[in-house]
Amino acid sequence: MARSPPPPPSAGGAQYAQQFLNTALSQRGPSALPYAEDVKWLIRNHLVALAEAFPSLHPKAALFTHNDGRAAHLLQADGTIPIHHAGASYNLPAVIWLPEPYPRSPPLVFLSPTRDMVIKPHHPLVDRSGLVANAPYLRSWVFPSSNLVDLVRSLSHLFGLDPPLFTRNPPPPAAAPTPTNPSPQPPPPRVSPSPSPSYRLGGFPASPQLAPRPPPTEDPAEVFKRNAVVKLVDMAYADAAALRTAREAEVDALFTVQAELRHRGDLVAQGVRKMGEEKEALERRLQDVMMATDVVEAWVTENTRRGNTQASEDAIQPADVLSRQMIECTAADLALEDTIYALDKAIQEGSVPFDGYLRSVRALSRKQFFHRALSAKVHTAQQQAKVASMAARAPQYAS
Repeated sequence: MARSPPPPPSAGGAQYAQQFLNTALSQRGPSALPYAEDVKWLIRNHLVALAEAFPSLHPKAALFTHNDGRAAHLLQADGTIPIHHAGASYNLPAVIWLPEPYPRSPPLVFLSPTRDMVIKPHHPLVDRSGLVANAPYLRSWVFPSSNLVDLVRSLSHLFGLDPPLFTRNPPPPAAAPTPTNPSPQPPPPRVSPSPSPSYRLGGFPASPQLAPRPPPTEDPAEVFKRNAVVKLVDMAYADAAALRTAREAEVDALFTVQAELRHRGDLVAQGVRKMGEEKEALERRLQDVMMATDVVEAWVTENTRRGNTQASEDAIQPADVLSRQMIECTAADLALEDTIYALDKAIQEGSVPFDGYLRSVRALSRKQFFHRALSAKVHTAQQQAKVASMAARAPQYAS
């Protein structure tokens, strides 16, 4: 039974891994590694943590050829994966490749058996080429929580239950040729058989397919226990992945609701702020009106006590020229209307001759028409001035 070669030294362990990854991931141009810029720091942390937890796996950069023939320089973790089987410790030679979409997609794990090793046929996790394709942790890989340390720990546990590699059995020794001259020879010295060395650091159990003697029958209880543990681990990973997916969907929905509530809160705060500004403006306007009311009431009280009726008539003054013209036109129109009404009463009583009545009504109606026409023009001018004033104050309300 051959011993597997020990893993190469880690060349400084985690410190060397940090220095190598800082240099490899910081390169730009044609020599840059084909990873997204936003995940390079996460890739570095994954490989450094792997080197700290498993010193037998150290990062490298090598050429990887895809199934379609494409070649790319990718990062890998090369070395051995420690396992415990049947009370002994072994090291599985393996290479963990990080493809271009890593860590959003799982890595590629290959077992690299030496010349004296063979992959166990029909292994549930490893195919003939050495690719670890059916590991539960790889099938339930979730970004960004999944990492290389947990992957290697899961593989170490599963491979310890069912090792995928075995050592080849050495060929039987050739028979010694029979001498032609049967002269008596001294009997060869008896050599006591030395115990076979323990290969707990690199060797693997002999392959039952290549052993010259049939292996002992496994205990059905142990086989059932091992299969049950593998099934339970697989179910646990599947349930954890489904639960994680559901919780991530719920968290995304809550984040969306939170963003909508924050946006609505900003709108409400803006509306409250505008209402406060409008309230302050109205309060200032109310104070101005109350002050003006006090002044008018004081003026009316003082002039009423003095009995100055002329001053009361002059208390209200037009605001502008258009208002003054409107007051004059309206007053003249009403005065002419009263005069025509008085002539109607006079003609009914016979106080005014009919010819004089017609001439007076015609002249008064003409004057009334001109006053009403002028009043309509003044009203139109006032409306235009009011629209212009509102347009001038519009930016203040918009701000």
